[in-house]
Amino acid sequence: MVTDNQVRRFMKLIQTEKTYATAAAEAGMDEKTARKYRRIGKLPSEIKKERTWRTRKDPFKGVWDEIKSKLEINPGLEARTLFEDLQRRYPGHFFDGQLRTLQRRIKIWRATEGPGKEVYFPQKHQPGKLCQSDFTHMSALGVTINRQRFDHLLYHFVLTYSNWEAGTICFSESFESLSEGLQNALWELGGVPQVHQTDRLTTAVQKTGHPEEFTRRYAGLLSHYELEGRKSQSGKAHELGDVEQRHYRFKKAVDQALMLRGSRDFKDRDEYAAFLRKLFRQLNAGRRERLLEEQKLLRLLPNCRLESCKRLQVKVGPSSTIRANHNVYSVPSQLIGERVQIRLYVEHLEVWYGQKCVDTLPRLRGEGRHAINYRHIIDWLIRKPGAFANYRYRKDLFPTSRFRMAYDALKDQHTLPVAVKQYLKILYLAARENETAVDDALRWLFDHNLSITVDAVSKLILSGQKIEPVTELTIPVVQLAEYDMLLTIVEAA
Repeated sequence: MVTDNQVRRFMKLIQTEKTYATAAAEAGMDEKTARKYRRIGKLPSEIKKERTWRTRKDPFKGVWDEIKSKLEINPGLEARTLFEDLQRRYPGHFFDGQLRTLQRRIKIWRATEGPGKEVYFPQKHQPGKLCQSDFTHMSALGVTINRQRFDHLLYHFVLTYSNWEAGTICFSESFESLSEGLQNALWELGGVPQVHQTDRLTTAVQKTGHPEEFTRRYAGLLSHYELEGRKSQSGKAHELGDVEQRHYRFKKAVDQALMLRGSRDFKDRDEYAAFLRKLFRQLNAGRRERLLEEQKLLRLLPNCRLESCKRLQVKVGPSSTIRANHNVYSVPSQLIGERVQIRLYVEHLEVWYGQKCVDTLPRLRGEGRHAINYRHIIDWLIRKPGAFANYRYRKDLFPTSRFRMAYDALKDQHTLPVAVKQYLKILYLAARENETAVDDALRWLFDHNLSITVDAVSKLILSGQKIEPVTELTIPVVQLAEYDMLLTIVEAA
């Protein structure tokens, strides 16, 4: 069979060769065939006739009408589902190898007679007008901090015209994360676009049917930066196509950068954050020209940032605890019965009383959790040791695994009431002196198989004895003469 390339070669050769025969031979064609293509002036692919007849009997001819009627009622039915239904209703008539035939038949029906598909209309982006943001999960990248898995999200901000992007590490899709991330991006950008679009975040967008479009706090944030808010329609992820595409491309870039780095482990979170900032700078470097166009049209930033926190007024309970966003935290016992203000930030919360910040606590992730600081309650717990055994949050009273080991060792040595009193005194010592020093003292006592007592721990701390850290290894000096002796023994053998 003659190919298009052979005919093209022949057409070139007849311009330089003396005869048709020579040109045809060099093109690998019969002279008669070559003259035919010279005469009609078309390529083989242009004169090839489409086959309109079947090479084998249609196995679905007798049931196609009922298949078609089902597709007209439910266009989403898959070919495999219909084929398995036919096999059940007509045993022995249809075989697995015929599935592909039905799939092709249905595909043609959908393209020629089926319902119209949703049309996506490409948008022309204008500089300085639209920005989009959304949260994306980063856990699949396998990043670890000091060998510990680091599950986290990224608040991702994108300018749709230049594709300039920025991001902030976070752990939930809370309003605090949204506010912190958006403000970080705007202040890094150095200006404010006209419109900010996000998906239907419950922290930003009211439920359908609510008279207000956005939540009060999100509306306040938009107002502070004079941003027009825009939300995507429910189930229409493509309306955030720019930021969704940047999610995919940015995570792919992170993955590649981690492979080049040779490790996915970072010594601390600051090192990982610096790694992401550097990657953002590298990605944005190629967008400088279009970014300059945008920056000329951006509005000025306000005089200051908006505080990215949620304020709560709560009363401290008799157990010296407060409840904030469905989690329990302990506070100094002096505040029992008082109303305090809680300022809930992305990763910490502040306890304010009398216009003064009296404590700062790490914010718990999720709901139904608790964080009890033994320093807040130890003064009274040591006076009421009987409350320890059944205390609801007793697990929080073991700062490290060695404190738990010490408590278990004391129970083996004494009756339960005595063991509890001894342990609480050790815990009191950690609160008044130094938790790390007490932990090191307990480790030293365990390593030397000595009894765990308050006096032994206190004596070690007050003596100022240096206790080697776990990571400190003593490597003896290598004597090379010993290797010479080994060589001598081998040679003698």
